[in-house]
Amino acid sequence: MPWLTILENALLPLRIGWRQAERDGKVRELLAKTGLGGFEDKYPYELSGGMQQRAAICRALARDPKVLLMDEPFGALDALTRERMNVELQDIWQATRKTILLITHSIAESVFLGDRVVVMSPRPGRVLGDFPIALPRPRRFDTTPGDPEYLRLTREIRSLLDRGTGETP
Repeated sequence: MPWLTILENALLPLRIGWRQAERDGKVRELLAKTGLGGFEDKYPYELSGGMQQRAAICRALARDPKVLLMDEPFGALDALTRERMNVELQDIWQATRKTILLITHSIAESVFLGDRVVVMSPRPGRVLGDFPIALPRPRRFDTTPGDPEYLRLTREIRSLLDRGTGETP
């Protein structure tokens, strides 16, 4: 909501059923964990795209869900911001240990972030492959993409997608 501050946006899911002191403390803690401490009184237009995404993640985590569903959350970001957000999402996961279901068209992003990558075909959607990802954490963009296992997995997934859709790169 562009007319609300970052804190007010993140508090929206807690407006019903939570005492003010509980909800303010919880959301301020989430904002601090995601690097938004000190930005509580800013409005969305005053933040970068990556910071806006982190604020949205805080709002999603405010009610302490068991599962966080994310559908192409970084698709509109430039490449460098997207990489930073991948690292930040990994850091958020390490801090909260929430189950995150991430839908992405980026093979690199799925292998970088995932513990498991399920590859789907286009319409009609069906499972083409299921890949456990055992790369060590924390993962970083200065080292992980050069890992032989990372390279193997991204190539195997790309090959599967090329075969599954009948397209060639």
